[in-house]
Amino acid sequence: MKNMETREASINIRALRTQRDLIDKAAAMRNKTRSDFMLEAACHEAENVLLDQRLFQLSDSDYDAFLTALKAPVSENKQLRKLLEKRAPWED
Repeated sequence: MKNMETREASINIRALRTQRDLIDKAAAMRNKTRSDFMLEAACHEAENVLLDQRLFQLSDSDYDAFLTALKAPVSENKQLRKLLEKRAPWED
């Protein structure tokens, strides 16, 4: 089911003809429009960039609280244990 929200923000980009043709071929293979294909790919990469952040800054008190939380004993989590023991779909 497609997202029913109205797209209201425009994004303009210039590309080489060879780049456009490459994108068009890939979009056609996925049965998507060029815009949908590019937006999906760009959002996927943006999410990866944001999730890959390894540096974060904390105040001294927040850092102390963070270290305390890291040192705290881990409590049993049955749902997490079940998930970790489950075979990954690509392993079947």
